[in-house]
Amino acid sequence: SEICRVLAEDSVMEIQTQPFAEASPDTTVSESVRVLHELEVSSLLIIEDGELVGIFTERDVLEKVAERFARVAHLPVSEVMVLRPIVVYESDPIGAALAAIAVGGYRHVPVLSLSGKVLGVVSPRRLNDFLGRRFLDELG
Repeated sequence: SEICRVLAEDSVMEIQTQPFAEASPDTTVSESVRVLHELEVSSLLIIEDGELVGIFTERDVLEKVAERFARVAHLPVSEVMVLRPIVVYESDPIGAALAAIAVGGYRHVPVLSLSGKVLGVVSPRRLNDFLGRRFLDELG
């Protein structure tokens, strides 16, 4: 079917991966939470020397920060981020991002260039928007 072909052959770069928010590992937890809130984003890519080292998401706020905010607010975000998150590469098919989201349960999947540079993030919303546009255009 056409959807199988798109998932297997179209690159993740067909999906909107920008904008994305980033911070360094030594950014405080409180500053990281403030950035998520102010930018109205659900994830912060944690980048050091141009390399992705982790991700800090709304889920991390709820599971690792919320109940002990006063105790962790001043700590570096590296203390509560997810280390070495699941990623996809620019040449990977859309199906790889779908698998990470649907099977792996990751809501934010960083997209890297083959050389390791951060290019953006794929989320369920961005994936749905892409598939909706792609297949609605064909139907309409």
